[in-house]
Amino acid sequence: MLRPQPVFAPYLAEALGTFALVFAGPGSAAVDAASGGGVTGVGIGMSFGLIVMAMIFALGHISGCHINPAVTIAFRALGRIGNLKAAGYIAAQLAGAVLASLTIIAIVGDAGDAGATAPRIHGATSALWSEIILTFFLMFVILAVATDSRAQGGLAAIAIGGYVGFAATGWGPVANASMNPARSFGPAVAANAWEAHWVYWVGPIAGALLAAAVYELLREPHSPGAEIRTGERSE
Repeated sequence: MLRPQPVFAPYLAEALGTFALVFAGPGSAAVDAASGGGVTGVGIGMSFGLIVMAMIFALGHISGCHINPAVTIAFRALGRIGNLKAAGYIAAQLAGAVLASLTIIAIVGDAGDAGATAPRIHGATSALWSEIILTFFLMFVILAVATDSRAQGGLAAIAIGGYVGFAATGWGPVANASMNPARSFGPAVAANAWEAHWVYWVGPIAGALLAAAVYELLREPHSPGAEIRTGERSE
């Protein structure tokens, strides 16, 4: 007899997945700072991309592996997740991010502020635009490969992880290429580093919502999109 999935399983999956994302991504930035460049910018970008890919493979069938409040909010706007579940996901994501960030500081100290995000080139305005555009295409890729029945859903983890790796490597120097409010919130809490923190909520959420609207225009009417093909069902 099969045991039913515990009711808390998707929320625990979101917390664990976000912990892994922050520990690996911002954590690699903190290790790079503490080691005097031992990881390098390319290594940091690879860490982000590879951990996202691994977590989608590991947790996608349990929660959909959002591990990002902007993604959860976009799915809620599309009606593919209920209000209570969306709120629970976001709370779990933020908790996982904070715990991971505190763990980073406990291990490597406060070098690099646990990988905290901040505008690096041309201030908050440039940071905001980079976050909107990068998150737009992240969400666009997620919707294309993980929710559309016409796409190769089995390759979703590779496509999404690959995109995150590109964004973190190519655009990280501008404003850390967060694309994820939880990824920015955790290090901000742990390191008390709040410079232009609003950018990392407004930019990713705006970008994800815009992508959801645009992709719905491209989706064929007969393409159901009712089930996130990484495993989560709509409520």
